[in-house]
Amino acid sequence: MHWIALQPWPEATQAPVESTAPRLEEAATLVDALSALAWWALRFTPKVAQVDDALVLEVSGSERLFGGRQPLLHAMLGADMPVMHIRYARGATSLIALARLQLVTGEPPTSPRQTVAGGVVPPSRATAPDDLPLYALAAARPHLPTLSRIGCTRWGQLRALPRGGVARRFGAPLLDALDCAYGLKSELYPWLVLPEVFDASLELAAQVEAAPALLFAARRLLNQLLVWLRARQRGVLALRLGWQMDKRRDTASEGELVLRTAEPTLDMNHLQRLLGEQLARITLPAPVLYLRLRTLETQALSGSTASLLPDEVLGGDSWHQFLERLAARLGSQCVLQAQACADHRPERMQAWTPASSAPVRVVNPSGRVGAGATQASRSDGLYPTWLLAAPLKLAVRQARPLYQGPLTLLAGPQRLEAAWWEEAAGAGCALRDYFLARSEQAGLLWIYRERLSGPGRVGSCTDAEPSWYLHGLFA
Repeated sequence: MHWIALQPWPEATQAPVESTAPRLEEAATLVDALSALAWWALRFTPKVAQVDDALVLEVSGSERLFGGRQPLLHAMLGADMPVMHIRYARGATSLIALARLQLVTGEPPTSPRQTVAGGVVPPSRATAPDDLPLYALAAARPHLPTLSRIGCTRWGQLRALPRGGVARRFGAPLLDALDCAYGLKSELYPWLVLPEVFDASLELAAQVEAAPALLFAARRLLNQLLVWLRARQRGVLALRLGWQMDKRRDTASEGELVLRTAEPTLDMNHLQRLLGEQLARITLPAPVLYLRLRTLETQALSGSTASLLPDEVLGGDSWHQFLERLAARLGSQCVLQAQACADHRPERMQAWTPASSAPVRVVNPSGRVGAGATQASRSDGLYPTWLLAAPLKLAVRQARPLYQGPLTLLAGPQRLEAAWWEEAAGAGCALRDYFLARSEQAGLLWIYRERLSGPGRVGSCTDAEPSWYLHGLFA
């Protein structure tokens, strides 16, 4: 068995707000540094447990996966790997590792020269179990005054005492802890698991009355979210930032905003900018006391192919990030994009939807469109460049449609029969014959002839002259 004990430095529990480099000079504090460190540690072993203000990791089962003990330690404690400045200790049992951890002294590294193993403060020396002080054993702390009076200050001295007398005087739990420390009894811990959904709360140090000021506290929640996303190897698509206000005011006590992205992302800088844009448009009716961040939708990250040519590395925001920032600043209804619809009627083949909420079109290597995407209806027909918002009824003379003069039919008909199943057939049913026509003054036109007694109405065919409509123009 091989155990590692980890503990963050209280004054240096920092994590970056970034998406590519493991660490940035500009850092913000985490909401719960110990939980973030535990999520990070789960990358190396599933056996992670919290003991007071430290973590213990049983890594003997993971050594073979990483190629041995030293490669595993290098992967865990290598340069820029930990999410914060930490100190660590190792031992054959978890209690030995925890006891050695308490002997680690010194200050956290503040410069590259002082940094050892990427912000990790190692133990100065591995103290033998018999030489470890009794205050480093949690079960012995209530009995330290009595044990010190009889000259027992080390683990080895306590172990040398008669077991029967120790059990009668101090109780069996002390002996059980000592046996676990020396590996004579198995150690049982409730192992930590990574939560399926990120949900973290933060109590503000002071009341916040302006919504934009919430961004400073929200950065801590975003830092915590980044560690969770990396541990799960997922990107966030939607999250909700909620806040609780002073209930003593005669106003609403809660508020929230929902943030969505077009692509799964780990870029906390981008999310922070989106939050800033939306918070700038919110007026708080009462001071805020608590913040809560929860993920609504995440997606597994897919690998990307990097270019070998440095000239092809583009800087700045991507297209999706630009649209999301624009929608956050102007409003989602002001940034629209065309969305293909599964409908044969030309006026309903597409709809304008907010760019931030439009589904992403995902095409598999087989050519099929992935789940959640809409595939446009395909046709061999020739469609115009510009479609009129509403068809324009044309005058007819001697069964020939007129638009700034007589029209000459060049191609057609292209027959369309759609929406006959709709209940409101008078508004939806379309039975038309489309033609490509030419006008001496207007150029190429897209017109159609109704095959019923009225425009868009279901009824029996009559001998009346059919109605003609102009529906599109060719540039």
